[in-house]
Amino acid sequence: MPMKKAIHLTGKDLAGMVQLRPQDIGKYVIMPGTPDRLTALVKNIKNPMKNFSFMEHTMYTGEYNGVRVTGMNGGMFSANTAITTEIVCSIQGENIIRLGSCGALREDIKVGDLILATASMRGDGVTPYYVDSNFETVPDPQLTGALEKAAKKLGATLHTGKVWSTDALLRETRELVEGKAAAGAIAVDMVSSALLTIAQLNKVKAASLLAVSDNVMTGEMGFTNPAYYIAETTMIKVALEAIKILEGT
Repeated sequence: MPMKKAIHLTGKDLAGMVQLRPQDIGKYVIMPGTPDRLTALVKNIKNPMKNFSFMEHTMYTGEYNGVRVTGMNGGMFSANTAITTEIVCSIQGENIIRLGSCGALREDIKVGDLILATASMRGDGVTPYYVDSNFETVPDPQLTGALEKAAKKLGATLHTGKVWSTDALLRETRELVEGKAAAGAIAVDMVSSALLTIAQLNKVKAASLLAVSDNVMTGEMGFTNPAYYIAETTMIKVALEAIKILEGT
């Protein structure tokens, strides 16, 4: 019997299914992971309109400082973030700023500090379907540079470096963590590799800014530490300030 042709669902197909168009999003798409962080972001956007809802993901589009900006909770894990990133890329998104959380892989990095990814070490299960092991996943330098300038302007404690992404949160053994740190990773998250890889393949500018929620090396936990929640607010301010820098306003 002849083999059936494989079905290949693309980001464009997904965008059509959820009925999104390029004019529905702003020049800048800010993608926090959680709905709570999205709610905090939207409070800073003028006249936000809810123009998309898909499963647990919601999109609002409005203005910030005269520029159209979209906020969307992109996902907390590589699999759902891959879907939302594909959708944004397929409707011709120009700039994606990820606002997430991470664990520090250096003892001197504190809970509440910010991490700006300069490259991604892929340990997720999504990106092997997109690229081979030799592919170098990197953020957009212009977008990343603007975020770094914004953080310094606002007085945030910022560290820049490689971020390792993994899907297996409970399999971060000492040997594995120490190996990634020795290879140059300064933080670990569960999203940056998928978002940055998919954006890079679609020639969409993307960057990943993360708040440190814990320190894997010292065992410091931060989800009950006020410094972490302050950092979540600071991330939003940094992202919006970066937009002002990029727009020259």
